[in-house]
Amino acid sequence: MFALRWGQGKEKGAAGPTLFGMPLSFDHFVLPRLLRRPVRVLARLGEGDFEAPPFSAAILSAVLLASAGAYGAYLGGHVDSIVQGVTARAGFAVDQIKVVGNRETSEIDILDRLELDGWTSLIGFDAEAARERIATLPWIEVAAVRKVYPHTLEVRVEERVPFALWQQGSELSVIEKSGNVIAPFSGGKQALLPLIIGAGAPAMAPDFLARIKKYPELAARIKGYIRIGERRWDLKLENGITVKLPEDGEDQAIADLIRMDHENGLLTRDIAAVDMRLSDRLVVQLTPEAATQREAALNEKPKVLKRKPETNI
Repeated sequence: MFALRWGQGKEKGAAGPTLFGMPLSFDHFVLPRLLRRPVRVLARLGEGDFEAPPFSAAILSAVLLASAGAYGAYLGGHVDSIVQGVTARAGFAVDQIKVVGNRETSEIDILDRLELDGWTSLIGFDAEAARERIATLPWIEVAAVRKVYPHTLEVRVEERVPFALWQQGSELSVIEKSGNVIAPFSGGKQALLPLIIGAGAPAMAPDFLARIKKYPELAARIKGYIRIGERRWDLKLENGITVKLPEDGEDQAIADLIRMDHENGLLTRDIAAVDMRLSDRLVVQLTPEAATQREAALNEKPKVLKRKPETNI
């Protein structure tokens, strides 16, 4: 009953158990259950009454070497590499990747941001760090990376919504409705986006284009929306005609333009520009060819009148 209660059942003055020569006996003191067996072993070791298990020296040496190696790996920052290598060879190497939601973003660019090699383990893979790297791609608005054990990575992305092409000088960029630049123009379906030109155009374009859409016949013929002096708009039509809208009263000017086109085909004539900047008049600029033909016709009219024979009454 030594382990349960020291000093109980001993003759008065008898020596109690010792640990390396130090007495461990205290009257009426009971050790907790978890400590009783270790203390017995230590007490027997101190009294020379303990026999080590077989191969204990080899086991202790292996434990010592393993501890030293683990500590060295920790100091050298190689713990993650060791975990990656061991778990990858245990069947957790990433060998399937699913990418969902990308349209403008190349799948190759997304895979590159994952930074995988042939033995990347799913267990040691940092999904949050990979998500942050993917989120830096130009078109990506939201990204999520999920581990699907035992060996699959799933990447889901939501891309930014393109609104228009913005030309400023020689640069042509795809922009959002907010006016933020997404990426340089790269062709393809992006060519179908409305083209806005000039400084300050992105900020004013959403409202103005929404008003133009009320006139689908006109909207379908517009090649570009040009912001002039950050004050007003010019419309460049597909047939080359430029419509110069006023600074104020744009809606009324557009309505008048549509009416005149319906009545006499104004926008199908051989003209270069329609100037609507003045509220009390409309100025039409002819193309150089049309101007030359008109001038020739005006010069020819006096000659015709001179050749007309006189008649006696």
